[in-house]
Amino acid sequence: EVEKIFEQLFSVREGEKLLKACQCYLSSTAGPIAGLLFISSQKVAFCSDRATKIASPNGELVRVHYKVPTPLEKIKGLNESENMEKPSQKYMEIVTVDDFEFCFMGFLNYRKGFKYLQQAIISKRLLYDDELQVTFYVAHKRRIMGQNSYIV
Repeated sequence: EVEKIFEQLFSVREGEKLLKACQCYLSSTAGPIAGLLFISSQKVAFCSDRATKIASPNGELVRVHYKVPTPLEKIKGLNESENMEKPSQKYMEIVTVDDFEFCFMGFLNYRKGFKYLQQAIISKRLLYDDELQVTFYVAHKRRIMGQNSYIV
């Protein structure tokens, strides 16, 4: 069950509920990483499907899953973009308060994933009476061609 996997991979707070899990890719400098994006009432968390080999402090190669947990209160922006030449290629980018950016792509159902993520962030923001910057832009070869911004 997906909830059990989520609980095993990430520390779950009391009362935290898993809202949605989506198969997708995380963009990285080494290329896209396949995995699951978990959207909960407290965090957004990505875990790679496959383990990657990295060197441990003592020099041994160990296999670990690439994990990116981000508390909802640390997210300041949610951007969505599409490739102008291939509009079916849609991307969503999470921007954290410390200006880290995580770009996700290759969703089986992009709209549904974006909606769940947006709702989770907005629900958390309402508790803090904060604003969330949500941006829609169309990217073409990594250049922004047009941009619409609004505060939710």
